[in-house]
Amino acid sequence: MKCDIDIRKDLFANTVLSWGTTMYPGIADRMQKEIAALAPSAMKIKIIAPPERKYSVWMGGSILASLDSFQEMWISKEEYDESGSSIVHRKCF
Repeated sequence: MKCDIDIRKDLFANTVLSWGTTMYPGIADRMQKEIAALAPSAMKIKIIAPPERKYSVWMGGSILASLDSFQEMWISKEEYDESGSSIVHRKCF
């Protein structure tokens, strides 16, 4: 577990399945068991598998792209070429 220890509780309690292979029958139960085996015994594990998860990535992207506040984070090729990956941190965080 390489993520920051301070956010693990939130990650374990808010795992959302989306897209392709998450559509297999029983995948949410399997993920629940496998994550529970990795987590401390007292940790709350919650796997969310919405029925529309096959399209949820596209729906979320569509909603995000339509927000005025998100448009401030858009990075043009020219900006990226000029600043490299550091432009992401300057504009998005």
